[in-house]
Amino acid sequence: MRRAAAALVLAWLAGAGAALAHDAALPPLDFEPPAPGTYTLHRIMAAPDGEVLGLDGRPQRLARFTHERITLLGFIYTTCVDPEGCPLAYRVFDTLRQSIADTPALRGRVRLVTLSFDPARDTPSAMRQYAGSRVSDDGHGVAWYFLTTRSARELMPLLDGFGQDVRMTVDRLGGQPRRELSHVLKVFLIDRAGFVREIYSSTFLHPRTVLNDIETLLMEP
Repeated sequence: MRRAAAALVLAWLAGAGAALAHDAALPPLDFEPPAPGTYTLHRIMAAPDGEVLGLDGRPQRLARFTHERITLLGFIYTTCVDPEGCPLAYRVFDTLRQSIADTPALRGRVRLVTLSFDPARDTPSAMRQYAGSRVSDDGHGVAWYFLTTRSARELMPLLDGFGQDVRMTVDRLGGQPRRELSHVLKVFLIDRAGFVREIYSSTFLHPRTVLNDIETLLMEP
């Protein structure tokens, strides 16, 4: 344990803050979510479609990843170190992946999608490194896809369609200007027909709330 902790600290100091944040504990849930099936999740909007790149660099339609299964989709960028931002989404997704794998009724019915909004830096190879051992289907019916886009031009319609705001800032401290991305964490729960049914902020993004919502959608006719 000490050796692993030391390795994580070194990774942080080397600038790999996301890797450290992946293994951090989830914050406690400070409210009791309603039981599955006792409430309704209304259709908010249709999930947009556009061209994305898989880890092999081949172009695909995003619609392939937002239909037929319940989908949890989150936008990230791999260099984010805000513990309440992209690293939190990674930890929640990772916990959900294990919970779904441990629940026979959910296997093969849910997918996870992590999509970068920093195509300049998050190439397919960078996304593969970010994914680590979580790539695609782990053999237990839990598919986790890591996607990016070819350019900002192809990304923007997806950001606009989901209502995901991103601003670019320039940090000039320390000499060399450094481009940073500023955003509010949003994770989208999409039903089997491709409609967004819930949007989670960091306050409500917790495995228990998401699992209850997934089960609620699966109870629908």
